Amino acid sequence: MVHKRVFVGRNVVLSDGQPQPATVITDVSTGKIIDILHGISPRSSFADVADEDWIDSGDKYILPGIVDAHVHLNEPGRTDWEGFWTGTRAAASGGVTTVVDMPLNSIPPTTTVSHLEEKRKAARGQCWTDVAFWGGVIPGNQSHLKPLVEAGVKGFKCFLIESGVDFPCVDESDLRAAMAELQVSSALSTASDSLCSHTSQDTPTVLCFHAELQRSSSAPTAEPSDPTLYSTFLASRPQQLEVDAIELITRLHREFPSLRLHIVHLSAAAALPLVRAAKASGLPLTVETCFHYLTLSAQHIPRGRPEFKCCPPIRDDANREALWAALLDGTIDCVVSDHSPCVVALKKLDEGDIMSAWGGISTLGLGLNLLWTEARKRNVGIGTVVDWLCVQTAKHAGSRTARASSGLASTRTSSSGIPTRRPRGRVEQTFLRGRLVYAGLERGFNGLEPVGGLL
Repeated sequence: MVHKRVFVGRNVVLSDGQPQPATVITDVSTGKIIDILHGISPRSSFADVADEDWIDSGDKYILPGIVDAHVHLNEPGRTDWEGFWTGTRAAASGGVTTVVDMPLNSIPPTTTVSHLEEKRKAARGQCWTDVAFWGGVIPGNQSHLKPLVEAGVKGFKCFLIESGVDFPCVDESDLRAAMAELQVSSALSTASDSLCSHTSQDTPTVLCFHAELQRSSSAPTAEPSDPTLYSTFLASRPQQLEVDAIELITRLHREFPSLRLHIVHLSAAAALPLVRAAKASGLPLTVETCFHYLTLSAQHIPRGRPEFKCCPPIRDDANREALWAALLDGTIDCVVSDHSPCVVALKKLDEGDIMSAWGGISTLGLGLNLLWTEARKRNVGIGTVVDWLCVQTAKHAGSRTARASSGLASTRTSSSGIPTRRPRGRVEQTFLRGRLVYAGLERGFNGLEPVGGLL
């Protein structure tokens, strides 16, 4: 039996990206959007719909649910850092309806099918959003890659520099072996979406890179410096590390041109010419950057504030503006959080020791507000923001139904205070497959249930 829930509003963002009056009809029993009508339907047209199933957003935006394709939830093994219950709640509070969990920092990492099943077992019954999973490429696990694809991972992540946890980095020989295993034999898709097409005999997947490479020629000089200064940390991770990594990635890509490759959390504008050249040559390369690289600048980070440490680092204003330009011209495809929390002790907040602190920023649930604030300064419309956060991230993570999202987020333009900045907008409600999973600041999750699935 159909259980209709109807959403109406004057600013509904549909597939053309333009806010417009519309009526969205969902079937809560199947979790699907069953119809979209242009214009605001009168309440009387849906006499069979209960009052609690009639959602009138007025002038507020109704957006597709956000797909955050780069999240570290750390369960099992490091649940005290962040687990599925708390992490997906944070996501839902920011309009995120799908997160894609990285293969680290859980114990064990997602590098075999048995490890994937351990993670899925831990996640069941805890998720307030849908959750998908990336697998990991580490030295010697090539034989596990195709089984992981068949088990449902959306692709793979590897490191070209030490990760800091029990997830070793790979070298060029490891990469050749992994890429040969994952090579897709079918023709490339059109350049418009930069994705690989595939047949039922192929292994459709993507290999994602933490793109920093420590070569002796790019190693910073080891001079004693104040570990509480952000500039000290920034000097230890120069842009050249990212340039060298992307040079290697694009060189190998020419040998494996039907395998889609993806650069995670790009922070170095100096690497953009390599990305542009690879894309111009027709290689299926996609790139993401993060909210913190687009909203923060190194010169404004106070002394002794390790909470701003991440790898690669936040860079200067000029670099930030170059990333924005690349996002606007399509060189960078999408924006994600790279949410990477830890326990407070590892952040060294009392000591203010940036150099020894854990490198990770916790922004899950804050990204829409932050990006919208910066986008407004640049006269970028909400439809473009939706494309970066919903459509392109869904494509990247293997969702082929990005334009029929079952997640809806209702937002309004308002102010919510954080120190020194006041982001625009606030998510008031989040729905997953037609079901309310977040009810706003006052009610939050009270009386609601985690209905997220494992993708």
